[in-house]
Amino acid sequence: MLGQKLAESLGQSVIVDNRPGADSIIATQLAARSVPDGHTLLMATASHPMHPSVYTSLPYDIVKDYAPVTIVAATGYILVVHPAVPATTVKELIALAKAKPGQLNYASAGAGGPNHLGTELFNSMAQINMVHVAYKGGAPAITDLVGGHVQVMFSAMAPALPQVKAGKLRALAVTGAKRSAAVPELPTVAEAALPNFEVTGWYGILAPAGTPRRIVGQLNAEAVRILKLPDAQERLAVIGVEPVGDSPEHMVAYMRTELAKWAKVAKGSGISLGSVF
Repeated sequence: MLGQKLAESLGQSVIVDNRPGADSIIATQLAARSVPDGHTLLMATASHPMHPSVYTSLPYDIVKDYAPVTIVAATGYILVVHPAVPATTVKELIALAKAKPGQLNYASAGAGGPNHLGTELFNSMAQINMVHVAYKGGAPAITDLVGGHVQVMFSAMAPALPQVKAGKLRALAVTGAKRSAAVPELPTVAEAALPNFEVTGWYGILAPAGTPRRIVGQLNAEAVRILKLPDAQERLAVIGVEPVGDSPEHMVAYMRTELAKWAKVAKGSGISLGSVF
């Protein structure tokens, strides 16, 4: 959606080039090594400031090798359980996990990502021990959760909400700092049981370091303008995502905060995925 509207306003083609592999590190490295002329951008996610804490080495520096443009959008995750789990609230889930240490399995869309580290933060703050089961993406994780092979997941909104509405999963809370407009009846985890708990998924534009400030400013202004358009906001709202559109300076500060936060979680949980290459 953003690429299409940027193409219209800039009068240039904007090509979405999906580069899967190595937990998005291949794409992230490609962007870092691109010519800093504003023609190659990276759509980064919440995993970006988590990677330095879970991998022993990366082929780039997440701060020094990029020129932040803007955080595009943000969303909380949704805490869902299989209907057979005897818990209808976050406090009941925590009590169940305490009564059955190591017997509840939680799914993630991949080791070292927001679902994984977010649930480990939950484990730590609630003083429980749910066991991690990593999947190759959110879709197979949700499939196994619906099938009852795992019991719990902090899922992205889009794949989980249809299953909740169909009665195949039970939603307990959302993980953001405030309630989600997509499911306003659900409390935040912080409201329900764990004050100050917050896990936010986000998407943001990064350019290679050295991209001229004028170009970064132009890209920022266009992205912020687009995110204020009613049709753009409506398209994001459908999947439970809220537009942001902030300054490059704010994005830098936010990423540094996230880097420190997840470093503490990874260290406390003993998460290490070794070297990528």
